Amino acid sequence: MIAQYKQTGLAWIWLALLVLIVDQATKIAVLQSFQLYDSVKITEFFNLTYVRNYGAAFSFLADSGGWQRWFFTIIAIVAVGLLSFWLAKTPKQQIWLVIGFNLILGGAAGNLYDRVAYGYVVDFLDFTIPLYGRWPAFNVADMGIVIGAACVLIDAFVNQKKTSSEEKKI
Repeated sequence: MIAQYKQTGLAWIWLALLVLIVDQATKIAVLQSFQLYDSVKITEFFNLTYVRNYGAAFSFLADSGGWQRWFFTIIAIVAVGLLSFWLAKTPKQQIWLVIGFNLILGGAAGNLYDRVAYGYVVDFLDFTIPLYGRWPAFNVADMGIVIGAACVLIDAFVNQKKTSSEEKKI
């Protein structure tokens, strides 16, 4: 059983746990140091600002009366389950896919914890982007999800090229 585990994407589960731990540690630091909407300017384009996100990405459905908490909680539980299943089925040699799944898993677990424990997701990384304006605040879990999704896309392109070159050889 352990030998099988070491041959799958679950061998990299430490990466998901790392994202989860760093995410929760930073959120705890914010909750202990900031009041809601407190902000500390770090640079001209970056602040630490404590906000609560009751919705999903970009506060989607944030003002929907409360039902969305459980809706997004269920989605996160399903995502954590599916990602864990896929990791158990993915060979660890598919490095981009394994890293991507684990980053997404850690991020999904971090935001899931927030929804269950607090009823909202703690966000605090606040950027202003030239010519765009203020980007919605986010957190370490969100970074894990976005970077993980990029890794999954990279894997899709890498595997597509491998498949194309293998087909040309035939």
